[in-house]
Amino acid sequence: MSTGMIIALAVIVAVVVVGALALIARSRGRHGGSNLQRRFGPEYERTVALHDGDTKAAERELTGRLERHGELRERPLDPAERQRWADRWTAVQERFVDSPREAVADADRLLAELAAVRGYPDGERYEEQLDALSVHHAEHVDGYRRVHRAARTGTGTDGSGAGTEELRSALLGARALFDDLTSTEPGRHRASAGTDHPKSLTGTRSHTPVLHRSRPKES
Repeated sequence: MSTGMIIALAVIVAVVVVGALALIARSRGRHGGSNLQRRFGPEYERTVALHDGDTKAAERELTGRLERHGELRERPLDPAERQRWADRWTAVQERFVDSPREAVADADRLLAELAAVRGYPDGERYEEQLDALSVHHAEHVDGYRRVHRAARTGTGTDGSGAGTEELRSALLGARALFDDLTSTEPGRHRASAGTDHPKSLTGTRSHTPVLHRSRPKES
């Protein structure tokens, strides 16, 4: 084999190797780095913190969630279903005035049921359900996490007993996810990545009333 032929073959092999490496890098890039940050938003930061700042470990976990749940397609709700869910949430918020802890427990159960109806893993598989929700509702999934913790353990974010104001905050955060799951706009949660929805927490936008502070009864 001539020297020219050997050189030509070497060049061809090098081109093939470089192309393969580029494809691998591109494939990883779809799920890694800044793409994961954009998709998961606050959930990305939370996962990094849980891994003590180990970004690679956090990204492996988030990539795993994407691989398991990224292809999930939410089942749409018809208007009658949406109204029934809205009525149930209204009842939860009304109950909060007199029974905050019971209302938070109701909200936790309601979200678990609603997520299952939309096509997510059922509430008996809470961690799996939460992971799937984090892929498609990353901005608001922590509200569900907080209300679930308060409902199951009665503790707040610092591990102490949750007071009324913290329960109120947890319920409002859960409502943001409820609004997403009952939205008539497919993909709204993704389009709004990186932004807050103050209107969904004040009662000026949604079909559910605002949570008012309970007033002491007059004697």
